[in-house]
Amino acid sequence: MSPAAYAEMAATQELHWWFAARRHILRSQLERLELPPDAEILEVGSGTGANLGMLAEFGRVVGLEMSAGAIALARQRGAGAATMLLGRCPEGLADLPRFDLVCMFDVLEHIEEDRAALAAAAAHLKPGGRLLVTVPSYQWMWGPHDEHLHHKRRYSRRLLADRCAQAGLAVHRMSHFNTLLFPLAVAGRLYEKARGRSGAAAAVPAAPINSALRCTFAFERHLLSRMHLPFGLSLLAVAGAVGRH
Repeated sequence: MSPAAYAEMAATQELHWWFAARRHILRSQLERLELPPDAEILEVGSGTGANLGMLAEFGRVVGLEMSAGAIALARQRGAGAATMLLGRCPEGLADLPRFDLVCMFDVLEHIEEDRAALAAAAAHLKPGGRLLVTVPSYQWMWGPHDEHLHHKRRYSRRLLADRCAQAGLAVHRMSHFNTLLFPLAVAGRLYEKARGRSGAAAAVPAAPINSALRCTFAFERHLLSRMHLPFGLSLLAVAGAVGRH
């Protein structure tokens, strides 16, 4: 990707309702984990650094990213005090220490060997450490949007649970999210399939629409603090390494 493309990506992830609301939801989930003070945190697939500032509220952050261009832009944006490392998952984790928290936010679906990626994450958890992962759900929702983003798969609850178990991870919590807007998402994806066109990069909607969608999606953080949502466009899981309490 060109520098201009990365700059566009960074601007989109900062303002777009989906990314902004997801950060609210992730922050709420992190607060529930009761991480130790100055927790050691790794974000796998940190991209242009959109989540690093939020993660830095909870500890010292390392971002692992496969694109040098994305890392350069994250540094230009002042991605907190995070340490940025160039590398792919799982290979890039080999020489890293253990962490209190490893995050994979809509990254696993891009990795061919997802079991190996999860196993590498498990191996780099401290005793009592947690993995926080989000992925797109429902293979039947597969369409041009996924192809445009170079996804390898979408996940069911069973598939994600099985992949975690195969990687030596015990799932402590799993829930769907992006639930309230799910009917709109289904309609949009079906329309994409009917057109048969590849998905385009997500543009930031007009401000009133963007704000309404952000508030609706972000409201789910209150629901997730009380229940597991039974369906939604995404899945969230919290897991720990088996035998490492």
